Amino acid sequence: MILHLCPAADWEAVPPGGSYRAASLDDAGFIHCSDPGTVHLPANRLYAGRTDLVVLWIDPALLGVPVRWEPGEPGETPWFPHVYGPVPSAAVRAVLPYRPGPDGRFVPPTTPPPLSGTA
Repeated sequence: MILHLCPAADWEAVPPGGSYRAASLDDAGFIHCSDPGTVHLPANRLYAGRTDLVVLWIDPALLGVPVRWEPGEPGETPWFPHVYGPVPSAAVRAVLPYRPGPDGRFVPPTTPPPLSGTA
């Protein structure tokens, strides 16, 4: 599974059977994603303290568009999965709230969600 962070309202705006398009798809040509062990890194860098986020658990085999593992910043590690196209809602296996701790910082998810069907 690969993970994508977004405000809950962005995911809720996707029509049934539709596809999710992050603004980065138009700006950078891809949708930024993470793996479960690194999702907290962009969360803390970009969304520290926000309480309106969800994590989309995406099955890359169901995307139908290229996924490339690339450095988050040129020449740096870790590498992150970038999705080069919209994410069909059928590829999203779970949608879970992602909240920071009392200090406003995010940590990696401790366990994966049950992945039984489309979220």
